[in-house]
Amino acid sequence: MTMQVLYDGNPLLVRSATWSGDITQAARKLDVSLVNTTDGRTQARRIEHGKELRLLYDGRELFRGPIFAFDIDARGQMSVTAYDENTYLTRSQDTRKFTNMTASAIVKRLCADFGIPTGTIADTGYVIPKLIFRDKTLWDMMITALTYTRKQTGRRYFITSREGRLHLLERKAQIVRWVLENGRNIIDASYEQSIEDMRTQVKVIGGDPDKNPIIAVAKDDALIKRFGIMQHLENVDADMTASQVQQRAKQLLAELGTIDDTARVEALGNPDVTAGTAIYVRESMTGIVGGFYVSTDSHTFEGGTHRMSLTLSATDDLPTMEVET
Repeated sequence: MTMQVLYDGNPLLVRSATWSGDITQAARKLDVSLVNTTDGRTQARRIEHGKELRLLYDGRELFRGPIFAFDIDARGQMSVTAYDENTYLTRSQDTRKFTNMTASAIVKRLCADFGIPTGTIADTGYVIPKLIFRDKTLWDMMITALTYTRKQTGRRYFITSREGRLHLLERKAQIVRWVLENGRNIIDASYEQSIEDMRTQVKVIGGDPDKNPIIAVAKDDALIKRFGIMQHLENVDADMTASQVQQRAKQLLAELGTIDDTARVEALGNPDVTAGTAIYVRESMTGIVGGFYVSTDSHTFEGGTHRMSLTLSATDDLPTMEVET
């Protein structure tokens, strides 16, 4: 397996490269370390901000994006940091009002207005009655719209960058293709469980709270018997129907009535295992057994080796955000 880094289309002689991502962040990141001198006195190549880095693995493109930072010392040791094109979602703010638009339409509008190239934009279906944003980043606006969609429909979407274009894709049930297990490809692992964020009952209030409120309560009797009542309260748009309020409560309970578990695994590298990927893990000491989603990943290429550090979750914890009221 061979790794190659291209700077502005030309190969760099790098010492190491770290390619990382997080499902809560807009962009993936590439950190490169190299010796940028041949004589010990001058730079072999001038690195410029805004120029493109690409990461190739056996000829397959894993990353492309502009350089945002670099540093170099007197010995020519240099570090370069680039982000994929979705970094621009967090670097522009605006005030916007969207009325009767789907999340996908909002994504298309913002990308068109700010010159962000797009690829596949999945139809999110649910028409959001109204969203008002004040001094928010494009990323905040998009994630808020996707949060409203998920809460109403249960369907999950994520934003990614491929070959320099923004894609909005649905997070569907995945067929697990990759298995990590001790004695084979796991180097180290740890595991933890928590009910800190669990809720066993959900109350949603819509309509006019003073004259004609619409109230829906959803509860999990088995969880209440085991852990007691822990209620999540949420107020929703006044123009939501009674059935929509009930659906919101039901969907919230499905998401909040779970035991959070987090696993951390260091393993031999696989370029197909990145944030959002589903994998199966078997590790005897920690008791990690089953299917997990990758929440964060960090792939390091150095000296002909490829290792990855992963944070795993049993739930697909995509980023969430709501409009402040």
